[in-house]
Formats: sequence, structure tokens, C-alpha cells
Amino acid sequence: MDKEKKSLSEEEYADCMGILKARFEDNMTRHKGLQWKNMEEKLVADPDMLGIVHKMEASGGEPDVVCLGDNKEEVFFIDCSKESPLGRRSICYDHEAMQGRKNNKPLHNALDMAQEMGIEILTVEQYRGLQELGDFDTKTSSWVRTPDKIRKLGGAIFCDYRYDTVFVYHNGAASYYGARGFRGLVRLP
Repeated sequence: MDKEKKSLSEEEYADCMGILKARFEDNMTRHKGLQWKNMEEKLVADPDMLGIVHKMEASGGEPDVVCLGDNKEEVFFIDCSKESPLGRRSICYDHEAMQGRKNNKPLHNALDMAQEMGIEILTVEQYRGLQELGDFDTKTSSWVRTPDKIRKLGGAIFCDYRYDTVFVYHNGAASYYGARGFRGLVRLP
């Protein structure tokens, strides 16, 4: 805790923990059977985790504790913002795609941004699991982890939620739009 508290002010630390606790308590369907006290202990015991979750929050992700499916052993902090996190939009898929653009390069890309934050970009399966807990990306879309075979051919995939359905699409990896970002997760120990 001391290491992270040095990088977060006392006020930032208290605000972050307060936001996370309130969000946890307001959204119990995302983590049935779990207690905030246990999540707080994990965050206190792993200062790097709190720093990562703070970055998720600062970029508009609204991270919350989520159990995907029935597996209570696999617990994550996942971006649960209603729309794709605002601070992570208008980005292409990866560094190679960004460098390949001749004109109008975006400022960043999803894979590098996720790595810098210390999070993993969601897979299609994780994205679908998140949608079982609420309606996310009803006006935006989110890049998801793209299989190597697709990426080697120049493409990347993204998802959104429309018409009560999760849609999985493709686009050139170098494309970027104001309404497309990415969602990420970090695994709780």
C-alpha cells in the first residue's frame, strides 16, 4: 500500500476506494456472493492493482468487480462504463496499424494503451459475458482482442450491443472512430 499511496495522494487514494466501494455496493448482480471487504483487502495487499484500477477509473472505465459466468474463482475488475471509456476512444487497434497510416494518425492505439495501463483488452467471450450483466456500448463500440490470423491479414475486430444482441464486426486495424474505444480488465489475485 505504501508504494501506491506515494503515487496517489491521500485524497486520490480515499476517493478511489470510496468510488469502488460505492460502485460495488450499487451493482451486486455483477459479483453475487462476494463481499467488498475481501476486495478491499486484495487492493490494499496489492498496491500495483489499485494503481491499475485507478488508471481505469481516470480514463472513464468505471471499473467494477465482475465474475464472468458461474466461476467465482475468476474475479476481475472490468470496465463497466455504459459506453466505451471516453478517455480511450479515437484510437486504432495496435501500434503497427497506427504506424502504417500515412495521414491522420490517431494519438494512440488500443493494445499499447492497455499495456501501459496494465490491463488486458477483453476477448469476444469476455465481452459477451459482460453484456449478460447489463447493456454496454449501446451507442459506442469497443475493440476486442483479435486473433492473430485476422490481424496478420490487416483486420481487427470490435463489438457493440444493439437490438438486444452483441454484434461482432471487423474493420481495418488502422481505422479509428470517435465512438470506438476499448474495454479492459485486470484479474484479481
